Amino acid sequence: MNIAIVTCDGFNEIDSFVSSHILNRVQAKDWTVAITCPSETVQSQNGVRVAAQQPLEFANDADVVLFGGSPRTREIVEDRAVMSRLHVDPRRQLIGSQCAGALFLAKLGLLATSPVCTTPRSRPVLEALGVRVLDQAFFASGNVASAGGCLASPYLAAWVMARTVGSDAAETALASVAPVGEKAAYASHALGVVLPFVETGAASRAVRV
Repeated sequence: MNIAIVTCDGFNEIDSFVSSHILNRVQAKDWTVAITCPSETVQSQNGVRVAAQQPLEFANDADVVLFGGSPRTREIVEDRAVMSRLHVDPRRQLIGSQCAGALFLAKLGLLATSPVCTTPRSRPVLEALGVRVLDQAFFASGNVASAGGCLASPYLAAWVMARTVGSDAAETALASVAPVGEKAAYASHALGVVLPFVETGAASRAVRV
């Protein structure tokens, strides 16, 4: 299972690192989570510089692709040199976005008539593109999901885990990062948010898309 967390210059650290960390808590054979970038290094909105674990093209063959957001996302999705390198397909991949990452979903034509979750800052940009934005933290339709708000990152990670390794493994991973004394309640809440959007049966068993 290869998971690409698409991370571009100006990225929000929470968008990329939280999902990456939680997903790396999964103990499964051949489970790879990679910060995936259009260049060898990228710098966050707060000046944190990281090296790409995989090039952008890794996303094209990954089982799961998550698009992180940043204040520069609106500019990046208009960059032909970047966007022409992406060839993702929800018929064979799970694809999700965090906050402004929803702009990638829109520009890549992945939404059709589906609404998305995003940040208040990105909302008018998406609405100008004809996309309906929901006033909630998480939404998924089929193999495409979106989360709105930095601290909604665990919901996106929980959806990926529920769809791929099952809800029990997702609960274990979420509990492992939850605050002490709140582990059971935290994991239960996160799964309660995402499981209504998980396809019938996928919540209790491993699923390959």
